[in-house]
Amino acid sequence: MDPIGTFGASSYSTRDLQLFRDADDPIIGQMLAPCAVIRVAAGRRVEDGMRARLYIVLSGMLEVAPDAHSGSEDSGVSRVLPGESVGEQAVLDDAVNLAAMTALEDCELLVIEPELVWQLIDRSNVLARNLLRLLSFRVRHANAQLKRRQRLGEFYRQLSLNDGLTGLYNRAWLGEMLPKLAARARQDGSPLSIIMIDLDHFKRFNDTHGHLAGDAALSSAAGVIRESLRPSDFAVRYGGEELMAVLPDTPAAQAEMVAERLAERLRTTMVFPDMRLPLPHITGSFGVASLAPGGDEHALMAAADAALYRAKQAGRDRVSV
Repeated sequence: MDPIGTFGASSYSTRDLQLFRDADDPIIGQMLAPCAVIRVAAGRRVEDGMRARLYIVLSGMLEVAPDAHSGSEDSGVSRVLPGESVGEQAVLDDAVNLAAMTALEDCELLVIEPELVWQLIDRSNVLARNLLRLLSFRVRHANAQLKRRQRLGEFYRQLSLNDGLTGLYNRAWLGEMLPKLAARARQDGSPLSIIMIDLDHFKRFNDTHGHLAGDAALSSAAGVIRESLRPSDFAVRYGGEELMAVLPDTPAAQAEMVAERLAERLRTTMVFPDMRLPLPHITGSFGVASLAPGGDEHALMAAADAALYRAKQAGRDRVSV
């Protein structure tokens, strides 16, 4: 940074400065006259010795990155154009300015020390009003960025809870949501049932037809589960070829009927419609269980797993409770 003179000796006037817009008091110009004007070459940082100062861009363009200590990873970089200012918050907070300021073009900057900023605020209601307007805009902008980050974070969180192949919820979702559903069922006294599904001899299918065909078969089976449930139910890929249906507000007898319907639809589903081949070789074994009084999600899962084991032992392609 190279000092090149003072504001009073430059060709600029207060009319060029947004913070002083509509401020007609000639004393303000006199107060600003001794303030230093510095030049910053393109690509160079504005080194302020970690002091709180107000900078106003007279010419060129500054890039201002967020506080490196904030941990922010978003693209919160802003550009400061001629007439605009940076560093107001640091001056008002009497805090170190940690924002990284870099000249995108050769810049001339007006430097106003914090003591003078407060004197100018005391002198001019117009300056105080412009400063409040500027800070209000920046607060709204920061809130909008925060909301976008929250929406993006929720999007990625939801993405992490879905299985990439089938589009069903995954085991992480089950671990998060099943305890909540069980707790709600206990609190409300409402039934909660699950259907644990294991595709029969799926390894044999993969070995015979290849993993790409196996993925297609798994996706087809997942589609059967998803499309056969109510909007209030949940379809989950629990493991490799293990699927699950979570049925809130569903007693055991109704859950068994749902399982029978799923088994029937699975038997007739085509993996590849253009091949006209039904899917009898990808049948499923179904274990049905309902939340017992005083039980939790662990007992519910154990009961469904035991029912699934009985379905397999009885010959597969069937429902067991």
